[in-house]
Amino acid sequence: MKINQILKSKGLKARGYRKHGKVTIIDTTEGKYIYKEGRLNPQILNYLKSRSFDYMPSFLNSENESYQLTNYIDDLDIPKEQKILDLIRLTALLHSKTTHYKEIDLDYYEKTYEDLDNNLNYLYLYYTDLITLIETKVYMSPSQQLLARNITKIYDTINENKKRLDHWHDHIKEKRKERQVVLHNNLKLDHFLEADSSYLISWDKSKVGSPVFDLYKLYQNHALDFDFETLLNEYERHYPLMKDEKELLFILISQPDLINFNNTEYINCKLISKMIDKIYKTEMLVSPKKSED
Repeated sequence: MKINQILKSKGLKARGYRKHGKVTIIDTTEGKYIYKEGRLNPQILNYLKSRSFDYMPSFLNSENESYQLTNYIDDLDIPKEQKILDLIRLTALLHSKTTHYKEIDLDYYEKTYEDLDNNLNYLYLYYTDLITLIETKVYMSPSQQLLARNITKIYDTINENKKRLDHWHDHIKEKRKERQVVLHNNLKLDHFLEADSSYLISWDKSKVGSPVFDLYKLYQNHALDFDFETLLNEYERHYPLMKDEKELLFILISQPDLINFNNTEYINCKLISKMIDKIYKTEMLVSPKKSED
């Protein structure tokens, strides 16, 4: 269905359109609206409403329609350091309001363990093959030199994370319940607005799972932008993580990125530098002392 037809069905008339990433901002005679392709999960939205979590935009479309139409929210100009704290507090509230415990079978944690272990093994082999190829070069490019200088740190990070993973597995393999929450599943500052209230937007990937995965996604998106120790402490002030949850979070965020050398030399250097910076920053966060706190 064309956007004009959708607007007409809602009694709206467009005066102008503007693309912004994956959304279309529509100026109508009744105000501004946001249009986005994609169906939301009605079960999750209804569950959030039942739990009095109202920090979402109002949806004008019905549950069975394959698009989203919401009121435009004019985001306030707030320092990003303050905004990320507000986001982490709202995330803690989301998790608090939707907490429940799910019975799990023996295979549940085994699959998680095997998936993470396989990924670490793959990373080790990937970088081994890559550095072997690089070392055959008579002249290394700047990005290849940068990787070669840091390959021992990458190996050490993978090996240390494998130990951490085995330790986590020994503690949870007999568990039969998991704490689960509604996950936004794509947390970043671009998906958080503040106006008359706070709003989480872009719920396309929302699902139910361990609260760890929202924190992991936020770290993926902003690891080098903010002091994550401060953010994690603020989150746990409102919603403390269990010991096994914190261990799993540290395992997830400690995985080195996989760098494909398919970009320009400048981008390759930038990606490798970012990965190494992230490794060192994460190492400080997941030190044994902090894991025990």
